[in-house]
Amino acid sequence: MSDAIKHECGISLVRLLKPLEYYQKKYGTAFYGVNKMYLLMEKQHNRGQDGAGFASIKLDMNPGERYMSRVRSIQQQPIQDIFAQINDRISTSLKEHPEYENDVALQKRHIPYIGEVLLGHVRYGTFGKNSIESVHPFLRQNNWMHRNLIVAGNFNMTNVDELFDNLIQIGQHPKEMADTVTVMEKIGHFLDDAVSKLYKQIKKEGFNKQEASALIADRLNVAKILRRAAKNWDGGYAMAGLLGHGDAFVLRDPAGIRPTYYYQDDEVVVVASERPAIQTVFNVPFDAVKELDPGHAILVKKSGKASIKQILEPTVRKACSFERIYFSRGSDKEIYQERKELGKLIFPQILESINDDIKNSVFSYIPNTAETSFFGMVKEAQNYLNKKKEEQILSIGTKITKEELHEILEVRPRIEKVAIKDAKLRTFIAQDSGRDDLVAHVYDISYGSVKKGDNLVIIDDSIVRGTTLKKSILKMLDRLSPKKIVVVSSAPQIRYPDCYGIDMAKLEDFIAFRAALALHKDNDTMHLVEAIYQKCLKQVNSIDKDVINYVKEFYAPFTAIEISKKIGELLSPPELNAEVDIIYQTISNLHQACPHNLGDWYFTGEYPTAGGNRVVNRAFINFYEGKNERAY
Repeated sequence: MSDAIKHECGISLVRLLKPLEYYQKKYGTAFYGVNKMYLLMEKQHNRGQDGAGFASIKLDMNPGERYMSRVRSIQQQPIQDIFAQINDRISTSLKEHPEYENDVALQKRHIPYIGEVLLGHVRYGTFGKNSIESVHPFLRQNNWMHRNLIVAGNFNMTNVDELFDNLIQIGQHPKEMADTVTVMEKIGHFLDDAVSKLYKQIKKEGFNKQEASALIADRLNVAKILRRAAKNWDGGYAMAGLLGHGDAFVLRDPAGIRPTYYYQDDEVVVVASERPAIQTVFNVPFDAVKELDPGHAILVKKSGKASIKQILEPTVRKACSFERIYFSRGSDKEIYQERKELGKLIFPQILESINDDIKNSVFSYIPNTAETSFFGMVKEAQNYLNKKKEEQILSIGTKITKEELHEILEVRPRIEKVAIKDAKLRTFIAQDSGRDDLVAHVYDISYGSVKKGDNLVIIDDSIVRGTTLKKSILKMLDRLSPKKIVVVSSAPQIRYPDCYGIDMAKLEDFIAFRAALALHKDNDTMHLVEAIYQKCLKQVNSIDKDVINYVKEFYAPFTAIEISKKIGELLSPPELNAEVDIIYQTISNLHQACPHNLGDWYFTGEYPTAGGNRVVNRAFINFYEGKNERAY
């Protein structure tokens, strides 16, 4: 509860389809695209915390004039820092050159960042240090305009070693073994190849070198380049790119793991990781924003012509369910309803835990992101009570007194704001001995919100590691003197690493894994753990597409209820007075609530790619051998 799940990166692409003068006349500024990009990135800021980047391309610039700009930041508020830098450059240019003020052509020629093709990125890094070199967009420069490549994405590749070796085999010398570098260089290689072939063909047709440039831009087949580059990619990705002359693309993985939405009208083409970001920023209805199909790319030529092309054969759709539960903003029409449904569907388990005693139970939520699921839970509690009231009234019939009727109708779910996060407090001491007391005060409690002897039901999006729950929240809630604390996760038990974008790489970090391990020890079945380790070892280096996830066998001897009970034991501090019950969403309820996002590998171990199975087996090997390192 309240353990920070590492966030998803988010992409934004804006392609202006009219001359900049059009936006100056209609919207009062030629910086319309820059302004919209700022809003798109801020609306997706929930997806990334430690870095942000922006890049732009100006169309039809003369030789010697700058046509590409990029700015990146790893400051505490990176988006604000980026656009403060952009604004400063714009303001300085306009101040030094008053003649630019009302001349859009001069603004475009002399002021950086203003352009027709724009790419933005908010980042949560899952690898290495938080350095500026790790922040998207990445830039691959060349004197040939068409060979300049800017790439940003929401992705992780599981087969970086293979992709790295592929680059070496084609004669490249990559500067580092990272998925961002390998992906960009793979696209860049086939881009170079395509440009070279077009150049030779155009020369044969009798055109001179200068004339060839415009023809290359027109004829360049970006879909073919992406098909060749992405052929061996294994991972989840929404990959966006700009070419120096003005072509743009966004490619989604074949299983639809990472989300991608787009909108187009006669003024603009927009692509983003979240639908409501586009809806809000461009003030368009829900139905106007489309989801990009898995394995497809949206391609925008320099001419402004946009098309959707299949790049890779789509596989079984496994769109990330964590997007619906946690990452994406709850303002999306579908996500809002799905999160309410998650709260509704888990209510029968809550009712069983509190022995149907709603009258003496208090319902609340931690943190604020769980509020929508809380609404669904409370509404279902109200529906349950209404049915009970109806039965009581009908059983008494016409003999019911006013007092009896009032007593029946008075019963309703008791809703309280039990915990409030202290946004000012930071656990600044690194040593564990000093941190624990500080962690215990990250939340303030509302004294008097719970009567002594009440049940206290708290719902959260997910319970991943359980660290904050054990060290802080349960102790804090126990001060309210409840009889029982029921901690509810609207998501199922997280049992397996994610390797497609979320930073959940180590099995032993998960409280569900630690609980299952404790059950193996209790039941004297550690020989099964050894057997699983040996099976993982045998196929760890396999390049077979039929790799098996043997870690499923680790959980197989135990029911979800047994694991939840053990989690409750592990997370309950010995000094706690209240009984603790941990409840997790079921897999079937998750699928019922989120029917279009069935990617559930972190809960079930059903990875959509072979690389996922390799990663989970490697993670188990690391655990067994005591290696504190990532599995991908």
